Amino acid sequence: MEFLYEYGLFLAKAITLVVTIFAIVAVVTSSAMKPMGKKGELELNDLSEEFSDVEEDITHYLLSKDELKEKEKKDKKAAKDKAKADKKAAKLAGNNEDISPKAEPKIFVVDFNGSIDAREVSALREEVSAILTVATPEDEVFIRLESGGGMVHGYGLAASQLDRLRQHNIPLTASVDKVAASGGYMMACVANNIISAPFAILGSIGVIAQVPNFHKLLKKNDIDYEQFTAGEFKRTVTMFGENTDKGREKFTEELEETHVLFKDFVRERRPSLDIDKVATGEHWFGSTAKDLGLVDEIQTSDDFLQSRSKSHKIIALKYVTKKTLAEKFSKAASLSVDSIFSKIWQNNRIFPS
Repeated sequence: MEFLYEYGLFLAKAITLVVTIFAIVAVVTSSAMKPMGKKGELELNDLSEEFSDVEEDITHYLLSKDELKEKEKKDKKAAKDKAKADKKAAKLAGNNEDISPKAEPKIFVVDFNGSIDAREVSALREEVSAILTVATPEDEVFIRLESGGGMVHGYGLAASQLDRLRQHNIPLTASVDKVAASGGYMMACVANNIISAPFAILGSIGVIAQVPNFHKLLKKNDIDYEQFTAGEFKRTVTMFGENTDKGREKFTEELEETHVLFKDFVRERRPSLDIDKVATGEHWFGSTAKDLGLVDEIQTSDDFLQSRSKSHKIIALKYVTKKTLAEKFSKAASLSVDSIFSKIWQNNRIFPS
């Protein structure tokens, strides 16, 4: 019996070792064999149908059989009357009866939950490109925007993607349910109309940069740090070397230049806004932001979409790419780091550009 016990224990260890080796090989192989030119795909979801299904389910639950029959008769009559009205309108416009009635206006819904480096812009680019292939000026794009800001070049590109819609005269509405600060507001201000929840955070039209410096610590421990550059301002401030007043002054000057570009960008898209009053780096809640002109209406994204579900075809778009196992692990780690930093910044009311 003792022999069988020891043999079983050995077998279990051997199986565990083999499985571990296979798992490591699989991770390494999936990392090394990344598909070249990997493409994603668009996922489409009919939100109008979802709203209709919910209404139908609740109605069937609340009404009796007789009431349901009566309602179905009324709905059929209303649909018939609408078809007749459409034909009559076509005749009055000088069109033939066989010509189909005017297409139902569409609302294309996209989501942007921004990270610090705005990596989601790659998906946004594909979503905007897809919309531009089918949308007309009678349609509308609705973006549910959530971002506390991040790298200025990343959010500058994201805002430029939304600008493509305006250049094609397609109405754009930005909705902020939680936060659109700094780079997030840079994106929101591109929209023709901005709506926000009462306690959403908006604004923070400013620029911030923080660089730790370990020069004194290295010097204390007799560690030399050497840096070689060509060009007077190739490096203005550094983490390990000794920063100079001239370098700090140049770095601050660059931040001011970025702030001026940020203000000009917002002023151009919201000319009625008193930019000098709001471009102080402060942020405001939705109700106050409306008084300042940062938003146009206090309303949640759910209210907006539900109020238009009867008159528009509402389609949600999402661009997704299949990820390798290694990419899934790295994304999980990255999201954890982003979450930690976002909580720290929000707790300290800091929204970097």
